[in-house]
Amino acid sequence: MNTELVIVYHRQPYEEVMENGKLVLREPRSPNGILPTIKRFFSHVDKAVWVAWKKSPAGKTPNFERRITLSDSFGAYDVVRLPLDAGQINQFYHVTSKEALWPVLNSFPWLYSTENTHWATFREVNRLFAEAACEHAAPGAVVWIHDYNLWLVPKFVRQLRPDLKIAFLHHTPFPAADVFNIMPWRDEILDSLLACDMVGFHIPRYSQNFCALAEGLRAGIVRHEAPVPEPIHTTGMAMSETVVTTHLDYQGRRILIDTWPIGTSPDLIAETVDSEDGRARTANIRRDMNAEILIVSVSRVDYAKGTRQQLEAFERMLLRRPELAGRVKLLLVTVSAADGMAVYKAEQTKIEQLVGRINGHFGTMSWLPIMLSTTPMPFEEVVCAYRAADIAWITPLRDGLNLVCKEFVAAKNGESGVLVLSEFAGSAMELSDAVLVNPFSRNSMDEGLDQALDMPLQERSERMQRLLAHVRKYDLAYWTKHVMSQFAKLTADEKPAP
Repeated sequence: MNTELVIVYHRQPYEEVMENGKLVLREPRSPNGILPTIKRFFSHVDKAVWVAWKKSPAGKTPNFERRITLSDSFGAYDVVRLPLDAGQINQFYHVTSKEALWPVLNSFPWLYSTENTHWATFREVNRLFAEAACEHAAPGAVVWIHDYNLWLVPKFVRQLRPDLKIAFLHHTPFPAADVFNIMPWRDEILDSLLACDMVGFHIPRYSQNFCALAEGLRAGIVRHEAPVPEPIHTTGMAMSETVVTTHLDYQGRRILIDTWPIGTSPDLIAETVDSEDGRARTANIRRDMNAEILIVSVSRVDYAKGTRQQLEAFERMLLRRPELAGRVKLLLVTVSAADGMAVYKAEQTKIEQLVGRINGHFGTMSWLPIMLSTTPMPFEEVVCAYRAADIAWITPLRDGLNLVCKEFVAAKNGESGVLVLSEFAGSAMELSDAVLVNPFSRNSMDEGLDQALDMPLQERSERMQRLLAHVRKYDLAYWTKHVMSQFAKLTADEKPAP
C-alpha cells in the first residue's frame, strides 16, 4: 500500500532490544530528539512510511521483512528497512558523513578529510534510499528527507518520480559558501537540494547561507526575502539575520525555503518531573550529588559540542574561586559515540583525561568536582537532573538548534535556575533570556559562568519565567502545525505564496 507521506531518515524509528532471547522493537522513551519529533507527523496522515537502514550480511538475502507495520503512541505506520552491509554503513555514515561532511557543516574545515572517503559508495547508498522511498510513495505524495547524509536522495527521487513533492530538513548547521565550497562534491549536492520543492532549516543564518551558496554557484536564481519570523531575534546576536529567504525561483520552479526552529514537549516534561516518582528522582539526584550548587551539562561526544572548552572553563573557575571548593559539582553527561566512529574516540579520551586531571587536582576524600557519565541516561532521569540543577551549561561550538536547553527550561517549570547557552547554538536565536556566551572566548566563558553563579534569585526567577513562556508557546505541537501548513502549500495546485 503506497502512502501520502514517506519519511526518509537513516535511523529506524524504534530501538531493537533482546528480551528473553527474542528481538523486540521498543518505542524510544524520550519524547524529544529527531526520532519522536518526526514520528509526531504519523497522527496527521492516514498512513505513512518510514524508510531507514537495517544492517544485513553482504551478498546474502536479508533475513528480515523489508516492510513491517507498527502501531505505537504516535499512530500506525510502516517501516521499510533498507538492507545495507557493514561496508556500506561504514563508508556512508562513519567515514564520509563524519570525516568529510560533518567538519564542513560545523565550519571546522581544518578537520575535513577525504583520505578514507569513497564517494561512489555514499552516492549508491543515497540512490538506494531514493528507490525505496519512490517504491512506497503514492502519486503526488510528499517525500520528506532528513539530514545531510541523505543530501543526494532528492535528485534521485526527482529523476525516478517527478510527480512527487520533495521536502528536505537540515537538523544541522549549514555553513557559509566559502566553507561549503571546499568539498569537491559541492555541485552534486547543490543540484540535488535544488531538486527539492522545500528545503528547511532551523534558523535564518543557515537558510541564508544555503541561498547565498545557490546564488553563487547557479545563474538564474531569484531570491525572495521577508522579515525574520517572530520567535527569532534579528539583531545584536552572533548569528542574527535581519531578513530571511522565503523561496527561490529557479529553472521555472519555485523552491520553498522553510525556516523554523523545532520545539520541545513542555507539558510531558513537566508531568514527568512533577509526578510523585519524578519528585523522588529529583530529590535522590540532589542527595547523591551532595552539592550546594549543581551544574548540569548534557550532550554527546563530539568536538562540535565544546565539552573540552567547558571543562577548561570549569577548571579555571575552581582556580579563580577557591571558595567554591566542596560546594559546586558539575554533572557532565557526554554520551559515547557508536562503535565505528573512530573520529570521536580521540575526543572521548581527551574528555576523560581532562575530567581525571580536574578531579585529581581539586578533589578530596569527600568531594569530587565532576561526575562524568558517558552512557545515555533514561528520559525520566535526565529531565529530573535538569529539575535538580541550579545551572544548565549548554555551550556547543556549533549546533543546528539544541533541544537540551529547551528541555531544561521545561523541566524547571517556573522554578528558578539559570541557562548558560552558547551564542552558536541555533536555540540562542530564540532564548535571549539565557546567559549567552562565546565558547571560543575564555573571558566570555568565565564571565558567563560567574554571572550564572552570582545571579540574584529574583533575576533567576524572572528570566526563567520568560524562557518558559517562550518554550511553552513555540512547542513541538506548534512546529508540527507549521510544517503541515508548508506541506499543504506543496500539494496545492497553485504555487506557494511568497
